[in-house]
Amino acid sequence: MKDFVTAKLDTPAGAASPQWKEEPAMTQQGFKKFRRRRGNRQDPVVEAAPEALGFSDAPAQVDDVVQPEPIAQVPAPLPEPWEILRRVPIGVREHQLACSPLVNFFRDDPAAKAFDLLRTRLLHTLKANGWKRVAIAAPTSGAGATFTAVNLALSLARVPHSRTILMDLNHRHPGLATALKLDQPGDMAGFLTGEVAMEEHLIRPAETLALGLTEAPDRNAAEILHDSQCADTLEDMIDRTKADVVIYDLPPVLEYDDLTAFLPQVDGVLLVSDGTQTTAEHLAACEKMLAGHTQLLGVVLNRARHAENAYLGR
Repeated sequence: MKDFVTAKLDTPAGAASPQWKEEPAMTQQGFKKFRRRRGNRQDPVVEAAPEALGFSDAPAQVDDVVQPEPIAQVPAPLPEPWEILRRVPIGVREHQLACSPLVNFFRDDPAAKAFDLLRTRLLHTLKANGWKRVAIAAPTSGAGATFTAVNLALSLARVPHSRTILMDLNHRHPGLATALKLDQPGDMAGFLTGEVAMEEHLIRPAETLALGLTEAPDRNAAEILHDSQCADTLEDMIDRTKADVVIYDLPPVLEYDDLTAFLPQVDGVLLVSDGTQTTAEHLAACEKMLAGHTQLLGVVLNRARHAENAYLGR
């Protein structure tokens, strides 16, 4: 069978239906004659090399292949250290049944209102001076320093969008866990010496409150507080948690040298005076000890009306 191509003829308007004719396929010899005839014309046909048109029979080289740009992987943001602290809620019912002397459970009581007023005045003082580290201690044992520290921290934690940390540095007689009825281990000595990570030590009983507990007494408390590692650890804790206020509950000022060793780490001291046992001489001795080292932020009078507020002595 002959090779042939089919061509469509132009049909003038009004003519009959188009006619089709078959033409023999052009041979190689005929194609060469066609090229020679085209070469004698005034408008020669320019035959471009395949390479000029972007085509090539040569295999593509690896270097010639355009590699796509790698997609940058944006790492997911890490959660804030404050957000990953272990949540340990306070048992409300347990405290209510035990009539715990905490301001969160007797908001209408005059003592609760007094703590809120103390909170507001303290915040004004701290913000005016750019401070945030407050030590709470009493001249002698039993004056209510831990009671004051816990209730002040609870009152501060009710401030919206705030962060308060309460640390039990009373290694002589730890009391925060008992006051809040929290059965949680607290290796404060290990934390201050850098052996325990902050995320493992601090707990959060509320959205705006974190606690550092002490499980057992430690007779080497003053030496731990003297150590430069203690200062570095607490400074790092404040920076990473972005805490607004840090409260340190410390042993009695006139009975141990813990507070004296710790003074470089605080911006001010809040003294707790017991209306039934603290004397003017006690307060004067404490003020003399603090002079030139840190600020005395004020004196809290506990058991001021013992008959009306008997719960303050618990």
